[in-house]
Amino acid sequence: MTETDIQRMVAHLKLLANEPRLKLLGLVTAQERSVGELAEIMELKEPTVSHHLSRLSEAGLVTMRREGNVHFYALDADRLRQLSRDLFTPEKVTRLAEQADTGAWERKVLRTYLDGERLTKIPDVRKKRDVVLAWLADRFEHGRRYPEREVNEIIGRHHPDFATLRRELIGARLMEREGGIYWRTGEVASGAAAAA
Repeated sequence: MTETDIQRMVAHLKLLANEPRLKLLGLVTAQERSVGELAEIMELKEPTVSHHLSRLSEAGLVTMRREGNVHFYALDADRLRQLSRDLFTPEKVTRLAEQADTGAWERKVLRTYLDGERLTKIPDVRKKRDVVLAWLADRFEHGRRYPEREVNEIIGRHHPDFATLRRELIGARLMEREGGIYWRTGEVASGAAAAA
């Protein structure tokens, strides 16, 4: 998604993030209405209604028809559908997230639960615990086998409850074990490979 697309999306969302404008849009959806009629229904002054309708018209969401001195407004349903197709497709909205710093939340969790390399507390919330477990799993090398004693020692450098954290790493599928030997996931244990 280009910066222009993002700015257009933001502009339209800001335009519609206004209760009177949304109500006006709804009122002109069912039928064409005059400024005076809309002002009466909305209990607003005509210049206020005209201002909102002007903004909606600039965005192409409403059309205006003049009959003498009276202006009538109606929803431009085709333009609204086109806007939805052009700017608010699931693909384009998803691309917005690609520009976000998705690691910011994980870094915040780690700052909350770590004091240097020491884990101050095992998080109670599963999502936060998963972030801490992923960090802890990174203390182990891929491709290397660890006896349980060494796993306990490595985890113990970061938190005294190595038994709970060792089980959590297995439960989260960040590590596997067989016959007292542990390894990072994504690898096949030599015993498991031989049995297969």
